Amino acid sequence: MAKRIKSGLKRRRQNEVRRNRNRAVRTRVRNAIKVLRAAITSGDAGQVKELLPRTVSVIEGGVRKGVFQRNTASRYKSRLTVQANAVLQPKQS
Repeated sequence: MAKRIKSGLKRRRQNEVRRNRNRAVRTRVRNAIKVLRAAITSGDAGQVKELLPRTVSVIEGGVRKGVFQRNTASRYKSRLTVQANAVLQPKQS
């Protein structure tokens, strides 16, 4: 039987807390992106205009918490902004 090392037990508890926190943040970001993409698909400019800043803020929160890397967040924000602008500023023929 292996000896239980105090530092190992503490590390395990810390990892569990961090895992749950990271999972919550990741879920919040993914849900915000999903709602914004649905609004973009529906073409509702008013809703897109309201959701874009909120979604960008949630993504930046994920970076602050250390769940996403800065470049990953920038990629998400850039792609979402391009898609949102296509709805907000339709092509003039």
